[in-house]
Amino acid sequence: MDKRGWDKVFAARFARHEDELKWLYCELYNTDMQAYEYFVGMLYRAWQARPKALRALDAEREANPDWYRGRDMTGMLMYVSAFAGTLNGVRGKLDYLRDCGVNYLHLMPLLESPKGRSDGGYAVSDFRKVQPELGTMEDLAALAADCHDRGIALCLDFVMNHTSEDHEWAKKARAGDWESQCRYFFYDNWVVPNEYEKTVPQVFPTTAPGNFSWCPALGKVVMTTFWPYQWDLNYANPMVFNDMTDNMLYLCNRGVDVIRLDAVPYIWKSLGTTCRNQPQVHTLVRMMRMACEIVCPGTLLLGEVVMAPDKVVPYFGTVQKPECHMLYNVTTMASIWNTVATHDVRLLRHQLAQVFALPGQYTFLNYLRCHDDIGWGLDYDFLGGFGLGEVPHKKYLNDYLTGKWPGSLSRGELYNDDPRLGDARLCGTTASLCGVQAALERGDAAALDGALTLDIALHALMFTLSGVPVLYSGDEIAMVNDDAYHSDPLKAGDSRYLHRGDMDWAAAEKRGDADTPEGQVFGAIRRMEALRAEHPAFDTAAKVRLLPGMSDSLLGIERRYGGERLVALFNFAEFAQQALPGEDGAYTDLWTGETVRADDLVIPAGGFRWLVEE
Repeated sequence: MDKRGWDKVFAARFARHEDELKWLYCELYNTDMQAYEYFVGMLYRAWQARPKALRALDAEREANPDWYRGRDMTGMLMYVSAFAGTLNGVRGKLDYLRDCGVNYLHLMPLLESPKGRSDGGYAVSDFRKVQPELGTMEDLAALAADCHDRGIALCLDFVMNHTSEDHEWAKKARAGDWESQCRYFFYDNWVVPNEYEKTVPQVFPTTAPGNFSWCPALGKVVMTTFWPYQWDLNYANPMVFNDMTDNMLYLCNRGVDVIRLDAVPYIWKSLGTTCRNQPQVHTLVRMMRMACEIVCPGTLLLGEVVMAPDKVVPYFGTVQKPECHMLYNVTTMASIWNTVATHDVRLLRHQLAQVFALPGQYTFLNYLRCHDDIGWGLDYDFLGGFGLGEVPHKKYLNDYLTGKWPGSLSRGELYNDDPRLGDARLCGTTASLCGVQAALERGDAAALDGALTLDIALHALMFTLSGVPVLYSGDEIAMVNDDAYHSDPLKAGDSRYLHRGDMDWAAAEKRGDADTPEGQVFGAIRRMEALRAEHPAFDTAAKVRLLPGMSDSLLGIERRYGGERLVALFNFAEFAQQALPGEDGAYTDLWTGETVRADDLVIPAGGFRWLVEE
């Protein structure tokens, strides 16, 4: 015990961070020592409540701080209800996940939220209860324990920008409780909200316009950046930060290994700004990182920063003062689908060059699809150099990937279409966007072969990049769109349900049959995982660069590490092409095991090759 009566392990961890933590807290909250002491006491209570098994896991991970950066990592993202109905249902499917090679499992929002006003679970009414139809908090802890037994890390969303209007704090605020009202942004009239609206962009201008809503129960205006039923939290109030950090640590103590900080750039509001990426956001995230390192150092922070690269990278913090452990490689995802539609890799090369130039310790999650839509946040200044305007280019991308463009087999749908601005985002499964669905519907064997070739090549590109590759549940068996969502009155208005269909377990049974689309994609992904784990060139410490001298439809990536040189080549053209790997000599084709000469390399249309220099 230390002089405060603390456990020596906690005391040692706290001592490492005490000076910085106190300084940041007092700077942000005007030296409110009462709030600070409450915060410190809360941290110790969270440590005392941490189960012994999780403390042991913390110790293992402290001894191996790069445990999540190994080349054997593969993630999967899913909705509990769509995958297996309940949390206990997911427990019953963990052997399937291991069969997929998955050791990082991200469960979409599952905390209590009101029916019909949940925004897919992102309007939380109780951070310490699971949605009843999915199970209980005890079920979540049991699932986490089973995951740990299988070497699987569990990720959960932490919705920190807002609460549901049905949250206890919001209910008390509506009833007139002043302290609860201070946890949100309330105004007696529209004067200040109208000033905010001059500089704050709208998230959903067509479906939820504006950043404020009228609260008739109080006769006041409340800030609602996303939806009217999601009330923004006021992090300028230290009790909001204290209690939300307490909620986060509660989830960590249930066994959650990765906390996904939802909409983190939005959490600090300043009049006269965009209310995005304010300096205070980084102070808050840094303090949350230190809270985890004190209470539960085996826990990771994943920042959801769906913005341009120059806005994303700062959320890593610095080597001396880190913030998030991992961030999403969102711009690469959008650039990949731009490349599919245009058959032109120049934008993708431009974007990857920026990623490859970043410090190697930065860890990105790489993905082809997620639960949300594909937004076209591309580098239009770069595209403008080729005479491409933002609005017409977005229209082309959406026309191609929804199958409206002549010759396109893609089968996506638009989301949040705004004809006034000529803007819309895109939905669809990876397989359907690659053309698998259209080829199956036509009974066109040649088209199906081409679509599967592209699907597999895109996954190979994802596995080529440094970081953690993350599959969207169903993509591992080439699941197509769930067009039936149109007939469900609760889903029909939201095209994102197109790619949120229930897991097709009958199709999953075909994953061992190489003559089926399910088996071809599943088998290919399993081979990628095995090769990635085997070859040192895939290591996160590898030197990575783009290969020059390629055509505008060929992408070449070189990885060097541990004496191994790997060349990954991707052909986005509609015809086969010859490619030079940058150096003469012989190479081993990892996919076929054959030896090939540098001057005799042909990449099939929509295909790829992984080559190791002999």
